[in-house]
Amino acid sequence: MTYDDLIPVIRKLALEAGDKIMEIYDADDLDVKVKSDDSPVTEADEAADALISAGLRAAFPDVMLVTEEQSATHDTSGTTFLIVDPLDGTKEFVHRRGDFTVNIALVEDGVPTRGVVYAPAKGRMFYTQADGQTVEETGALDKDNVGDVTLLSVADSDNSALMVVASKSHRDQATDDYINKYAVKDMKSAGSSLKFCLVATGEADIYPRVGRTMEWDTAAGHAVLTGAGGKVVRFDDHAPLFYGKDGYANPFFIAYAPAVDLKPA
Repeated sequence: MTYDDLIPVIRKLALEAGDKIMEIYDADDLDVKVKSDDSPVTEADEAADALISAGLRAAFPDVMLVTEEQSATHDTSGTTFLIVDPLDGTKEFVHRRGDFTVNIALVEDGVPTRGVVYAPAKGRMFYTQADGQTVEETGALDKDNVGDVTLLSVADSDNSALMVVASKSHRDQATDDYINKYAVKDMKSAGSSLKFCLVATGEADIYPRVGRTMEWDTAAGHAVLTGAGGKVVRFDDHAPLFYGKDGYANPFFIAYAPAVDLKPA
């Protein structure tokens, strides 16, 4: 598998999954179930997962695949794998707030190197090109033809007036306490992996996450941010965030533009 092979496949699968999700999103009734960890799952999660998994297995049968909706059968033997969250931000989806995304990423030796984040309700598509640079594609988002793309780069942050983005559904006092260590110009709230993308576009400078996430929640956004010059580090010691951890669970982390002077936890 080369990056030139990978990127068109994950871009197209994200768009196809987005169409399937929006069919269900626009229907009158959303069938919401509860998983064993008390998180919600919908028909859209399951349909998007089936579509993406089938597409990735057909295109790259020899590459290990990890998806949120098939966690019971996860292979944990590799450090290089494709990882998928077919519908990140299920709560945003259920409440029809639009801040949900399709996430597909490649992790190599524990590092997310390529990925796509697609927000179908917002019509925003972010991905790493084969050369590793991140773009936002705009326009009609045709599955078979790439439209206009804009190269993304993180902000040259002003530490006296930072833009902060935080979770819409998981904001808590610990997050606020950490944000209060910075000189903040303004705050944004966003759901799902869109928070990484807002740092990648320069619309925000820093995204601290003091809460539970899984690797499939973050890998694609992490790759997108890295390709725009950003970084993702552990909250406790500011060491790089690696993937392929036991159970695919993340520690708390900070995603940021490198010009930000990080404060200790």
